[in-house]
Amino acid sequence: MKHRFAAGTLGTLAISLLLAYAPMAQAVQPTANTVAVSAPKAKQRLQVVADQYYDAQARFEPINATESGDNRFDDQLGSAIVPAARAKQFALYRQYQKTLRSIGRAQLSHQDQINYDILDYELATALSFERFPEYLLPLNQMDSMPVTLANYAGGEASQPLTTVKEYDAYLSRISQLPGWIDQAIANMKVGMQKGIVLPKALTESALPQFKKLVSATPQDSVYYTPIKNLPASLSEADKARLTQAYTDAIQAKLMPALQRLSTFMERDYLPASRTSSGWSALPDGAAWYQARVASSTTTDLKPEQIHAIGLKEVARIQEQYAIVGPKMGYTGPAAGLPVWVSEQAKYRPFKTEQEVLDVYRKLNVLLDSKLPALFTLVPKAPLDLRLEPELSRDTAADHYTAPAADGSRPGVFWSVVTDPKQYGDTGMTTLFLHEGKPGHHFHLALVQEMDLPNFRRFGGNNAFTEGWALYAETLGKEMGLFDDPAQYFGHLNDEMLRAVRLVVDTGLHTKGWTREQTIKYMRDTLGYDAVAKSETERYMAWPGQALGYKIGALKIVELRQRAQAALGDKFSLPKFHEVVLGDGTLPLKLLEAKVDRWIAQQK
Repeated sequence: MKHRFAAGTLGTLAISLLLAYAPMAQAVQPTANTVAVSAPKAKQRLQVVADQYYDAQARFEPINATESGDNRFDDQLGSAIVPAARAKQFALYRQYQKTLRSIGRAQLSHQDQINYDILDYELATALSFERFPEYLLPLNQMDSMPVTLANYAGGEASQPLTTVKEYDAYLSRISQLPGWIDQAIANMKVGMQKGIVLPKALTESALPQFKKLVSATPQDSVYYTPIKNLPASLSEADKARLTQAYTDAIQAKLMPALQRLSTFMERDYLPASRTSSGWSALPDGAAWYQARVASSTTTDLKPEQIHAIGLKEVARIQEQYAIVGPKMGYTGPAAGLPVWVSEQAKYRPFKTEQEVLDVYRKLNVLLDSKLPALFTLVPKAPLDLRLEPELSRDTAADHYTAPAADGSRPGVFWSVVTDPKQYGDTGMTTLFLHEGKPGHHFHLALVQEMDLPNFRRFGGNNAFTEGWALYAETLGKEMGLFDDPAQYFGHLNDEMLRAVRLVVDTGLHTKGWTREQTIKYMRDTLGYDAVAKSETERYMAWPGQALGYKIGALKIVELRQRAQAALGDKFSLPKFHEVVLGDGTLPLKLLEAKVDRWIAQQK
């Protein structure tokens, strides 16, 4: 998912919080300094500090708010890469934590206790990142402010472009972009001095993006796209003013800044980029990676444990390959099935982008008839299906963006089709179950519709978000969607990808695996060719981010099996899904406690 989870900006639900695990037991008992207050007063104080925390966070990284459906800060770029502002942000977190822990948790309602526990978790763990200089790595091939804003230019992504106010908001952002670029360059120069730089391969992958953003005239710039798409509803005076303002901003400041960035990346940063691949090569890199692992999984699992889980899952899925392979006409060793499938032309039947999109639209209609048997809790917001903008297709993965909080924009499944003739069809069903429904759409659109504090409505964690979506893929079997052996293989291969991620992410960042070693492992295990390169470089750029998928899904499967064993005939799958999704996004330990309480109540 790209929320933007898989590409583009990191996104509140992806890595924006970058929260390491902190034991939540401390939230259960009030601290010694707890102020004795009435229940209404405690609730009010909790609401105040929760709102303060979210607004501070949204102003610090407003792109994340935009990505999560909160458009109140669409005219801002934030100050996340400014060292002095970062220090102030952590000071605010400490202040909010002190205030929160002075509130009597026992005097709160059950729902507010959940909010309390999650806020305490987020604050404590956000503070654990203070020691790590994230700001010295302000961009990579997966995520950079210039590319994110370029992707917004068409008005189809998370930032709307239909009214004068929205046009002014986007103009404000591109006018602030030169300042962001100069700060990023300054940060990277410090990083070069301290040995905190990107691997050379990532710099080489990012550089073409920045070169592409430089244009000969303002009218040729991707950032001028809004002017080419001016709505007829705007007055002639507004059209004239906006046209001149966009032209001036792009020509006078933005184009020179983009040229500075491109030149700096090629002339200075590329030669200084490191030859190593993993995070452990950076100063304090092992602890930094462990913090990211904890953030992504919301557990205290060590990289070595996750590596072992990954190897075990790879072996289990390969046993399933041995069963499905012969049904597809394959008679070789099980591990070779993905490579064989990748070589079969019959599994690449498309000639146009529209043909790909039509398959997803047909699947969307089919799911409307099957999902009511598995779900009673469903979102009101519709799901739209769109093609990824051309600029980001080379580095993006298929993904989902949440609906706008005000209902003005639907949830969107974005399909990335770089070459339709090379687009494989075996994985389309499981992909849509993950990125569309009942995966991200059923979870994230529901969250938007719940009465939750903003920090939960627009926030979250990777393990639950991606774990739910990966679990949702498995429901295809119960709906009969994997009766076709090719589609079941696609499901297994996607599951294998998530298992392989556990192996290669930890391999890269703790076991000294090289980029080339990782690419080979992915090719041998998954049958990937060019994708092995982009996937490997994703894990290099976003250490730990890809771990949440499998760890979260394994936990949900474990909880479902526990409930089925305990409840027997009393077990209801729609009710289980309602329990998992009904309180929004939870750290895995809180989810487990919730399911255990439900099991006890049903008994």
